[in-house]
Amino acid sequence: MAPIKPHWSQPSHPDIQDVIVNDAEFTTKSVSKIALPPFGLFAKLEFPPCTVAAEPTYATVQIGRDKHLDLNSDLLYINHSCEPSLIFDTANMVIIAGPKGLQPGDELTFFYPSTEWDMAQPFDCFCGAPTCRGRIAGARDMTRAQLDGMWLNGHIRELLEEREQAAAAAAASPAETTPAKQNGGTTAAATLTNGAGSPHTTKTAAAAPADDQTARALREALSHAEKAVEAARLALASYVAAVKPATVAGAQRRGPTSRELSGEMGGDTSV
Repeated sequence: MAPIKPHWSQPSHPDIQDVIVNDAEFTTKSVSKIALPPFGLFAKLEFPPCTVAAEPTYATVQIGRDKHLDLNSDLLYINHSCEPSLIFDTANMVIIAGPKGLQPGDELTFFYPSTEWDMAQPFDCFCGAPTCRGRIAGARDMTRAQLDGMWLNGHIRELLEEREQAAAAAAASPAETTPAKQNGGTTAAATLTNGAGSPHTTKTAAAAPADDQTARALREALSHAEKAVEAARLALASYVAAVKPATVAGAQRRGPTSRELSGEMGGDTSV
């Protein structure tokens, strides 16, 4: 699949981003033109230029379980890294600096599986980081250990929980379908007793469904709380940046990285 041809006016974000175009396909990259504190606001995902994608492609960003976004800007040229400099917070529709902050000349990257569940165009990452995950195909094909410590969007966390619940149910199903032991020709069942201890009603005990309303409500409450914490952190970082303006410096032009030379997508996020 060929790289997307820009249909927007370039540069789209001249104050914060410098796009470095290389001749080889999928080797374009971006560097920061500003300094930001940890979790400081880098850019907003606004409408326009963003539009909801009719279908997922290698150039869209996943913003929900079944929702995808066309960036329609130079933000498309933000590459993947296993130690990213940016976070795409799709719940709040913003891009923020990572936990280490951002300096002029830093390459702009984010962790693709933090937004993408199942990428249509997987690739091998050669970022060289000690935590490099190797094959990048979306969060669906990664273990919890591979995702440990990474900032993940709410829809990715929910899909991971569903995957684990399905795996647990599949593992438990053989035991659940094993025929009950027979006792004198009668199927053994859990017997409920009255206060005197004598048999009152005989029923087969059934476990509560794993996805009952209480569990769902608690998961939703946790998700909302996590979003509130991220929003508060973003607001604090933005306030600090406003009180103490960051120094703007020119971007440093660099050649393609080893990952880019390998043919990785240059900022073209896959789904």
